[in-house]
Amino acid sequence: MKDQSFDKQAFLAQTPLFQSLPPDQHQALAQIAIAQSYRKGEVLFWEGEDESVGFFIVISGRVKVFKQSPLGKEQILQIFAASQHFAEVPAFDGQPFPASAAALESTQVLFFPRTALVALMQAHPNIAITLLGIFARHLRWLALMVEDLSLKDVPQRLAAYLLYLSDSPQGTLEQVELDITKGQLAAFLGTIPETLSRVFAKLSSEGVLEIEGARIRLLDLSRLRALAGMSE
Repeated sequence: MKDQSFDKQAFLAQTPLFQSLPPDQHQALAQIAIAQSYRKGEVLFWEGEDESVGFFIVISGRVKVFKQSPLGKEQILQIFAASQHFAEVPAFDGQPFPASAAALESTQVLFFPRTALVALMQAHPNIAITLLGIFARHLRWLALMVEDLSLKDVPQRLAAYLLYLSDSPQGTLEQVELDITKGQLAAFLGTIPETLSRVFAKLSSEGVLEIEGARIRLLDLSRLRALAGMSE
């Protein structure tokens, strides 16, 4: 991606992270941001190996942040799409990245170097306040993730994920479409593809859902909500 072909300031002004800031600060952030491109499958950084020297906002495409066991088992922690940001916390504690990140498809990001960003926050304290809000949201998200992985079984996690998709712009109350492979979904839910296939088959046989490739029809929302532990 060539910087001159992309209006970084206009993009930052519409991102949820920075949209509340005034135009002069969007301009200042745009001046330190570096546009980077990654091919599908290309790694942005490796856990424990790469020094954390900044954070990222996705311009287009998608990035998975994941951990990998010594035996190669993968746990996807989160998937980030356009206008979403990641790797902020390690960018500020100066430690190596605690997880790895790779592009799920052709992806463009804005990279914010740590040193330049710290200098910018000293000049504009409200940028620092904005980033503090991110850290608070990350703590809440991590608490929810620990709860999901330790207290909920795979059917409960799958039900919650399908309901989340149904409430997204890409889904409806009647139907969702998986935008990741079933293998990636298994890694995201903390299980293996064989177990996930059995759960899908069971819910399908019970009339809760119907699978047509990547498209999933939600036939019994009440049952899904009950399974996910959500109230009507």
